[in-house]
Amino acid sequence: MGDMNNLLMCFFIILMGDVTTNAADDFKMLIQSFRGNLGIMEGGRALSRGKLAEMGHTIMALPSNEKGKSLGKMINRAMEIFKPEVAAKAIRIMEDERGLIISLSSDFFFDPGSAELKGEMRPVLKKISNIIKYTPNFVRIEGHTDSSKVTQSQAKGGFRTNWELSSARSLAVLQHLAYEDTVDQRQLSAVAFGEFRPIDDNSTPEGRAYNRRVDIVILKERYVKESKDTRIQRPLPDEEWR
Repeated sequence: MGDMNNLLMCFFIILMGDVTTNAADDFKMLIQSFRGNLGIMEGGRALSRGKLAEMGHTIMALPSNEKGKSLGKMINRAMEIFKPEVAAKAIRIMEDERGLIISLSSDFFFDPGSAELKGEMRPVLKKISNIIKYTPNFVRIEGHTDSSKVTQSQAKGGFRTNWELSSARSLAVLQHLAYEDTVDQRQLSAVAFGEFRPIDDNSTPEGRAYNRRVDIVILKERYVKESKDTRIQRPLPDEEWR
């Protein structure tokens, strides 16, 4: 009976040895793949053995994931760089499904009804340009106003509607980043939303102040692609929106 038990034990040790080796390898690869990125994880990406494991790579080494990690670092860096401006409520730093948003309060950056940047706010844009220069992401500059109607004095200045005012302000920021701070112009685009994308209540002075803004959106997972192809590159119309 004792000999039988010993034989059975040896058999199971040999059997489990092979399974344990494979399981250990799989577990090691899994941990390496998520190293530095543990936390709440969303579904949609499967991990299996194959060419990726054989080449000695991990998921976190893939280019898209590296760019995602760099965006996270950029958010932390922005919060540190803009502490004085955030405290003064001149800008706000946010993140949503589009990416990193640096929201400029129009009351600090422009005079009422004007699209000319205030001189004292240009150093803030310099800080923003230094962040953009360290990332290949596309950057969309969005102009917004509150719901107040354009006054007669504003109309005389050339802005008949909030559409025109928000457009002129977003373009002013784009031109400053492109021509004064030499940001790669391929990264930049400007859009205007007028009064139709409020983030607060337009019935209060505080809410209207929040709504008067220019948002600089560093788009997540959309990048300028370097190519040696000399032919004209024709991107899809919605390339920067997806």
